Amino acid sequence: MSVDPPLIIAGRNAVREALERTPESLEKVCLQRDARGLNQIRSLATRAGIPVQMLPKDGLRRLADGMTHQGAVAFQAAFSYADYSVMLKDIAADLDTVRAQRPRLLLLDGIQDPRNFGAIVRSAVAFGVQGLIVCAHHMAPANAAMVKASSGTALRMPIARVGRLADVIPELKERGYFVYGTAAHGAHSIWEMDWNCPVALVIGSEGRGLFPDTERICDRLVSIPMDGDVESLNASVATGVLLALAFQPGYRG
Repeated sequence: MSVDPPLIIAGRNAVREALERTPESLEKVCLQRDARGLNQIRSLATRAGIPVQMLPKDGLRRLADGMTHQGAVAFQAAFSYADYSVMLKDIAADLDTVRAQRPRLLLLDGIQDPRNFGAIVRSAVAFGVQGLIVCAHHMAPANAAMVKASSGTALRMPIARVGRLADVIPELKERGYFVYGTAAHGAHSIWEMDWNCPVALVIGSEGRGLFPDTERICDRLVSIPMDGDVESLNASVATGVLLALAFQPGYRG
């Protein structure tokens, strides 16, 4: 399991999510001394045996390193990435299971803004994605800004990090997944695609899109039809649109 540098978690929702999902990873919780509505967070930390420190507003602001903290900050040793092979087996162990259960995977090919990364994770959780795979290079870190933007959902979504997506996509195909890349020039509209199957959806970076070696081995390149004088959408917005349309239960059939 690979790790990023130590993590600051700021904001009530994010801290509460961490306490409920991964309390064993937290080293300390700091709360604003005169703030209201923090009793649940304090109780969760106390029950988990995590030290709680009460601080004045200015002290908490310094710890939050510029992030909006809403009176709650937690410290985690590091963000832990899931083991890629273990994650795939946990989602669907073999080809027959993949075909029967039709899992949903999301692959990020170089998202560079941590806030976009976090917003994408939040959408992925909301629309039932079961695992997320990111490339190791040209990719935003799983840092405090990412966790904050995900509203803490990054702490419950299995996220695996690999060297290059192009190296793992062939294996995903062998496991039974259809790999759909997203591109403004994609030949297939989202409305034309068969989403009633095991799907690994690949999202490219905010400006460049997919890496050429990733794009070449996708089964299909998918685009979002748009009206008006707009060439493309922000990566996190486009991902939310795609997941909402393609992965909602009624649309999948």
